[in-house]
Amino acid sequence: MAEYLFDLRGVRKIYRMGEEKIVALEDINLTFEKGKIYCLLGTSGSGKSTLLNMLAGLEKPTKGSIIFMGKPLEKLNETQLALYRQRYVGFVFQSYNLLPTLTALENVTLPLTFRKVKKRERIQRAKVMLKAVGLGNRARHKPSELSGGQQQRVSIARAFINDPQVIFADEPTGNLDTRTTFEMMDLIIGIARERNQTLVIVTHDTEIAQYADQVIRIKDGAVESITERQAVLPGEADTKMTASIAEEIVENETENGGNENEN
Repeated sequence: MAEYLFDLRGVRKIYRMGEEKIVALEDINLTFEKGKIYCLLGTSGSGKSTLLNMLAGLEKPTKGSIIFMGKPLEKLNETQLALYRQRYVGFVFQSYNLLPTLTALENVTLPLTFRKVKKRERIQRAKVMLKAVGLGNRARHKPSELSGGQQQRVSIARAFINDPQVIFADEPTGNLDTRTTFEMMDLIIGIARERNQTLVIVTHDTEIAQYADQVIRIKDGAVESITERQAVLPGEADTKMTASIAEEIVENETENGGNENEN
């Protein structure tokens, strides 16, 4: 029997607003393997972010079980859940979530500070991570002195600093332009694959889904489809998209009968 990082069994999530009952997730049964890249794909309100929050131990299911490395998360108390997030989880957010009064280096060291790692080791490891994301020369800069792409690089370095089992990336490129989006995805995917870490990306963007080994489409709180695919490797996205656009142009020209070249 395969061993899974996560095993979700009959997960249901209900929110109550007065007398109203809102079903956010209904009968979710999923497994996540170590070292694979997953994409939770769906429109706003589909339930994908609620699912991520429960995987991250930020919310508990109303019904069902979320098994992480053999242990049910829903049975952990708040202190145990905090330790779970601290030791096993890294986060990359759309809005970066950097502390504005701290430098890039200080922001990256925060997870190590919470784990009471000695200062000298914290600084050394943070410098290595900042160099890995291409910001070795920006360690002393505060978020306001960095571009959006640079701030997200700091966020990525912070997410990986603890060498977590799983990285949750919630719309990680939502505030970035197209070119920077591909750069950030290449960076996240490259580090995760190099370290054999599980990555769960939440997005509404089908272009981001091309990076995943498995795409889980969520609709109206339920799993609509699960697609295993050949994931795009770091550095390939631009090439593949350009090729796709070129094919569309050729198809259009063929449909038009090449009239533009006729006299």
